[in-house]
Amino acid sequence: MDRPGRPGDAEYFIGAMTGTSIDGLDLCLVDFVPCRPRLVAHHLQPLGPELTQMLRALATASTAYPLPGKAHDNIDLLGMADRALAEATAAGVRVLLERTGIGPDRVHAIGSHGQTVRHRPAWEERSFTLQIGDPSRIAELTGIPVAADFRRRDLAAGGQGAPLVPKAHAALFPPVPDSGATIVVNLGGIANLSILEPDREPQGFDTGPANTLLDAWHSRHRGQPFDADGAWAASGRCNDALLDRLLTDPYFALGPPKSTGPEHFNLDWLARHVEAMPDELAAEDVQATLLELTAVAAARAMGPWLADGGTTEVIVCGGGARNTRLLERLEAQVESMGRARVATSDRHGIPPESVEGAAFAWLARQLLRGEPGNAPAVTGARGPRILGGWYPA
Repeated sequence: MDRPGRPGDAEYFIGAMTGTSIDGLDLCLVDFVPCRPRLVAHHLQPLGPELTQMLRALATASTAYPLPGKAHDNIDLLGMADRALAEATAAGVRVLLERTGIGPDRVHAIGSHGQTVRHRPAWEERSFTLQIGDPSRIAELTGIPVAADFRRRDLAAGGQGAPLVPKAHAALFPPVPDSGATIVVNLGGIANLSILEPDREPQGFDTGPANTLLDAWHSRHRGQPFDADGAWAASGRCNDALLDRLLTDPYFALGPPKSTGPEHFNLDWLARHVEAMPDELAAEDVQATLLELTAVAAARAMGPWLADGGTTEVIVCGGGARNTRLLERLEAQVESMGRARVATSDRHGIPPESVEGAAFAWLARQLLRGEPGNAPAVTGARGPRILGGWYPA
């Protein structure tokens, strides 16, 4: 499956990632020749309003979305979104390579996460996960081999299929020998942790909602897709009673391995808790409470590693790392539990919005090398597995 190259050449891979928030397509060009992966370039490819609405309709099982074009039902909608996301991915790859002056023949592979439209890891004998974004079409349009469908092999092996990034985080942010643990917090649509300790396999799990609820609530009440810098949340006050009620959800008490998504944490879930409150709450107070929920749930999940004083650094990535208010509240929660330094991944030379894309470039490289991409201690799979399918150019 390898592509030709000369000794000493750069080893380029592209990672393409659309997350739970469905706020754009992040593409990262990564060079793996140095001893540590190096981010060469990043491009955010807009999805456009029609594709965004299609993906959100599929992800939320909405039947109210008006079917576009000649579509007859939601299977047509799925197929159209599958094709449109592949075309957006290919367009983003072209922009990325034009910007860097690197030809497609120099890229070993594209690691395409695609869009998760359903993730049901807790359904036991009926569990499944589904990502779309036709990899065959991406390969056809770009002339670059594509690695895709990374989650299903782990699920087939008894795992959660998520989170898949802890081993990639260990490559991007290698723990320093004879030092304490590093915790990587990804504040995407869902928040997840990677616990990286020297000479140990990485650990990790999803901690609960992050941008998926913050964005949805803000969009409903303010008509904008996200709360820039957490300004609206900062204008409200956290309602402690609502926060306590939200934290009673059984997911927060589960031990790892565990993963979740908007199938569980969505506006219907939130509405049930808000409607049970004795007094009507201001919308901005709900937003402030959701922000605090993200920070508290993530910090409590880190608790065992923070309490022993062994964690030296907390690295924050994902779109939520650009939410000033959320970062402040997360830092306050972490400092209340330990002395770990909190900083965004910028400090390590990788912008927060690029980390997950770089992780899927790493997963594509693992597949090409015939090496496992999952961490069984994280997902609960029966053992290490080579993840993904290969789609030649």
